[in-house]
Amino acid sequence: MSQLQALSEEALNRLFRDARTVHAFQPVPISDATLHQLYDLLKWGPTAFNAQPARYVFVRSPQAKEKLLAAVSGGNKKQTEAAGVTVIVAQDSRFYEHLPSQFPAYDAKPIFENSAEAAQSTAFRNASLQGAYLILAARALGLDAGAQSGFDAAAVNKAFFPDGRYQANFLINLGVADHSGTHPRGPRLSFNEVAQIV
Repeated sequence: MSQLQALSEEALNRLFRDARTVHAFQPVPISDATLHQLYDLLKWGPTAFNAQPARYVFVRSPQAKEKLLAAVSGGNKKQTEAAGVTVIVAQDSRFYEHLPSQFPAYDAKPIFENSAEAAQSTAFRNASLQGAYLILAARALGLDAGAQSGFDAAAVNKAFFPDGRYQANFLINLGVADHSGTHPRGPRLSFNEVAQIV
């Protein structure tokens, strides 16, 4: 049996132990190249049927930020405005159209094409996973992240996805943290409070 080969303590600290949900950012721009690199990492995270239902809008320009800020709750406006980029993580309601090329093992498209409930639950669950992969990929690249659900999803959908195919799931602010605005870390439940080995 081969031994487990964990990442270095430095890497584990960056991804988990020292990483924080960021609420304030320094005015550091994020390049197109970095956003492409970010996607090229997160895309390898697993999804059911390799469905990859998440869609991403990287909101960076002042005009796009203004449009997004109109839908963000008051307590989240300042951090969203300061972030180098805000990612709208959405899900594609017709993700299954890509299954023939992305999941060639068998014809899974009818499972979702013929069941709106299966399509919706699969899209939501797996797009949420992909958003989490995005946070970890961002941390791995040295970016700081702050996910948020304090926004008017209907307003975001109207502003950014007017045809109705995509639906906003949550937002992630990305950039370089201004740690003067970092809150003390909250506690975490212990293993015995949340898990069991059976």
